[in-house]
Parts: sequence; structure tokens; C-alpha cells
Amino acid sequence: MSFKYECGDFSQFQEQLKKMRDLDDKIIYTLNTSLPTESFKGQVNPEVKCRELHKQLQSGYGDRQDAIKKCILVCADTVKQLKDKRDDSRDDITLNKQFKTEQRKLRLLQAELSVEDIIRDRTQKTFRERCRLFVNFDSL
Repeated sequence: MSFKYECGDFSQFQEQLKKMRDLDDKIIYTLNTSLPTESFKGQVNPEVKCRELHKQLQSGYGDRQDAIKKCILVCADTVKQLKDKRDDSRDDITLNKQFKTEQRKLRLLQAELSVEDIIRDRTQKTFRERCRLFVNFDSL
């Protein structure tokens, strides 16, 4: 799934991350609807379903990680440029305000990497608990 994201507005970027995390947020529901109960085991191949879900999860992790890191690089570059400008004109209040806003946004983006790790761990734990009977995780 491809998402377009904008690094300039943090709220908008966070909203896009929320959409990108939809599968992780609904992992239990997805597992419940994908994996068969005892009575339906013959109709659905749980190994294939677990492998497909794992592939989707990994793709999502990579996309989100790339998006966050790209925005961190863009924001860090902006902070550096504003810092250089601010060093030239210390009395410019608007420039100082802009610099502090960008610094704050950079910290928030860096915090998103930690949030991403927490979400990944939680999702992987749930995934492994439900798919452990069907898939050898060393082969994924």
C-alpha cells in the first residue's frame, strides 16, 4: 500500500502514519479473520495466511521507517539552515520562533521512531503468538 506523506506539517504527517499503522492497530482482528478455527482448518491454509500477513507487516514497517527517517533528514536540514540564518541575525524574533518550531518538530519526529519500535514489538508479539503453530519464524 502506497501513501503520500508531507513532512512540512507534523500533524498531517502523524495522520498519515496513523493510516499506515492500520494493519498493526487491527492485528488481532486480522488474525482472527485470517486464521481458521478448528472447524474450518481444511478450507484455509494457515501457513500461507501467516506468511502473507508477515509480508504485509514487514512492508508496512519499512515504508513507515523510511517515511519517518526521510522527514527527520528534511527537518534536520531545515533546522541547520535556520540555525545558520539565526547566527547571522540574532535579533530576528520571527527567525528564532521558526527555529524553535522546527527543533520541536524534529524532536517529535525522532520520538516517532520510538513509537514505531513499540508498535512493531507489540504487533510482532501478537503475530508470533497466533502464527507459531503454523510457521517456523526462522524461515521468514
